[in-house]
Amino acid sequence: MTNPVLVEVTRAKLVESVHRGAVAVCDADGKVQLSIGDIAQPIYPRSSLKPVQAIPLVESGAAEAFGIRDEEIALACASHSGEPMHTTRVARWLKKIGCTEDDLACGTHPVRFEPVAEAMIRAREKPTRIHNNCSGNHTGFLTVAKHQGVPTKGYEKIEHPVQRAVVEVLKDLAGMSGEPEWGVDGCVAPNFVVPLAKLARAMARFADTKGLAEKRARASKRILSAMIAHPELVAGTGRACTALMQEAGGKAAVKTGAEGIYVAILPTQGLGIALKIDDGATRASEAAIAQMLINLGAVSAGGEATKLARAPVRNTRGEAVGERRATEALLNLR
Repeated sequence: MTNPVLVEVTRAKLVESVHRGAVAVCDADGKVQLSIGDIAQPIYPRSSLKPVQAIPLVESGAAEAFGIRDEEIALACASHSGEPMHTTRVARWLKKIGCTEDDLACGTHPVRFEPVAEAMIRAREKPTRIHNNCSGNHTGFLTVAKHQGVPTKGYEKIEHPVQRAVVEVLKDLAGMSGEPEWGVDGCVAPNFVVPLAKLARAMARFADTKGLAEKRARASKRILSAMIAHPELVAGTGRACTALMQEAGGKAAVKTGAEGIYVAILPTQGLGIALKIDDGATRASEAAIAQMLINLGAVSAGGEATKLARAPVRNTRGEAVGERRATEALLNLR
């Protein structure tokens, strides 16, 4: 099926560009509460999978054994900006588990927060693996490996016990059977193919844990709590994930993923949201998730979410010459 236009970009009176996509809102039983577009389509969740990938860190006892705090749990779920508040914590965490940045399988990554990037250039410093936006996620993997007494080398391989644990968690939360297909993510870890509605269900099970085994339920609650308590660590200064969680005030945890993916966990409603923008545009996925949070009452209209859902398009002098906005199809999905 052809997905509907969820976000459009105008210049003067003309719609210049459009972004098609699909949205699924599910409860913990997998019942679809709201949807638009093809929610059965298989997708790569990309970094929106990180809360799921973090469950073995808590469930296995590794977090408790190494004294991992909620700040570090939030970083395990993060696609951070490489600011000092992120990198210093990751460095301390690595030291705590007896590892160094050389143990991280992810490559280097440019710092996303411009003032820090500029300061590093002036100091002739180059980004390291700790600056990779997935370094917290990978340090979580290393922590599990250390706790289980299995080799840390190769922790990113599909056959490694750490990744096998992630597979089993994903299948449970999403309600999937069999071995999921997978591809290699940008950070080199496996990323698993999940139907969009199944991803929404997996997020809902963080919000409503009644059907989970006791250890998994406790782990899910702690991860959700850590994300909500430390939104600045999940993303960074000026980032959409951070702004939306700060505005939601505990009513939502949100996580972006590359190629137009966004998920949200709504703990007060027991719901999960998953959306995919067909062309992979982040500007559209941010607008779409912001509008969905408004639609479902997780944030109020008129705040930061509204600024994302309907944002001016500016020229090089800063003048508004058009806008990016959620379409009526999305506005009416309530």
